[in-house]
Amino acid sequence: MFVYSIFMDGEVNETYLTLDGHVELYKYRYLYFVVTLTVYIFIVISNLTIVYVIWTHENLHEPMYVFIAALLLNSVVFSTNIYPKLLSDFLSEKQIISYSACYVQFFLYYCLGASEFSLLAAMAYDRYVSICKPLQYATIMGRNTVSIYLSLAWLVPACLIAVMVILNVNVKLCKYNINGILCNNSIYGLHCVDSKVQTVFGAVVLVLTLLFPLLFIVFTYSRILIMSYRSSKEVRKKAAQTCSPHLLVLISFSCLCAFDVIIARLGSNLTNLIRLIMTLQAVLYHPLFNPIIYGLKMKEISKQLRRLFSKAKVMHF
Repeated sequence: MFVYSIFMDGEVNETYLTLDGHVELYKYRYLYFVVTLTVYIFIVISNLTIVYVIWTHENLHEPMYVFIAALLLNSVVFSTNIYPKLLSDFLSEKQIISYSACYVQFFLYYCLGASEFSLLAAMAYDRYVSICKPLQYATIMGRNTVSIYLSLAWLVPACLIAVMVILNVNVKLCKYNINGILCNNSIYGLHCVDSKVQTVFGAVVLVLTLLFPLLFIVFTYSRILIMSYRSSKEVRKKAAQTCSPHLLVLISFSCLCAFDVIIARLGSNLTNLIRLIMTLQAVLYHPLFNPIIYGLKMKEISKQLRRLFSKAKVMHF
């Protein structure tokens, strides 16, 4: 579908794309809307509640908890990039998005996704220093160091994905129907020709934002595992308590990335229902998973959450 939005002076044309990935929307639109809105509200409240707990308790102002707060804020922005548009589409007669808005969603989708891997890498390094070099921890993981890691985790992916968008935004389109419910890698299927420059740069971005952080995380946790095995029972217990939540989140996010790659590579061979289910897997359970894991598995956060809910219950009565 190719639509133009012409302003009063007749000089500006806007290309619109159709999102063709919805399944029986006319039949279940209100069910989709209620369920999605409920999930989105829960994502926002649960993630921001833990961020609030970390922010308001000084004993949680440590690098590990600061990185957790950054990760949870990342999840909120990631979800906000997707869910409001999705909710709007459920109640609309036509599921369309402007070409420029599509690339904004594309940029945020992959920028925040890449930032998550960078944050997980920073958290892995933090655990490595804490467990393997405890006497040097305060010196190595100072406030300035944490600020630099946070800045790099967001700025480097943003710059790389921005270049990808600039390379792609003016490419000629031969199709105007996206086989999906959001603007992800499926947008490449609209291009008339594949550019070698875009393909090569895309591979470089993939290596820098996904492969390198993943290899660093695997190497770091391997070192922690070896160090823990050689140390006392107390060190092994500390490693298990603080590292297992990060590893669970890493596995969850790796599944998200795998679903996105599968959708991009096999999108044309998948039915709308299978593609929709895989897309929802990619954007649904991970933002829900993070606060549940950190709220239940991190001892200090769990303790402060119980206190917060106890106070709320007392005030209610």
